[in-house]
Amino acid sequence: MPLVRLDHVNIRTANLAAMVDFYTRVLGLTVGRRPGFDFPGAWLYCGEEAIVHLIEVREPPAAYQRDQQLEHFAIAADEADSISDMTAFLESEGIAYWLADVPDFPITQINLHDPDGNHLHLDFKRV
Repeated sequence: MPLVRLDHVNIRTANLAAMVDFYTRVLGLTVGRRPGFDFPGAWLYCGEEAIVHLIEVREPPAAYQRDQQLEHFAIAADEADSISDMTAFLESEGIAYWLADVPDFPITQINLHDPDGNHLHLDFKRV
């Protein structure tokens, strides 16, 4: 059985509305079709793929820690020249971020945290 790709990341949150707002308004994902589970949540799509699944919980999950087992997830982005557009947008929204160039690979990352403190980065190919 050959693997094809990572399908999605599943995030538990006690802050569903803020998380949906962040992933849609800030990152441009869209809310889409979700199975009729008996618990609240949202599936967020990048094009045709539901890449972020949110599950609403009553109690906030444990706070983000830098050395936790799942340290981050990444989303590939198009057009290296749009890095400046994205960083300008993040600055206008007051969202902290940091840039990192990946050694030996033509990738620049925009690292940031979502409203629950989860670390993610947007990967832009440098040309």
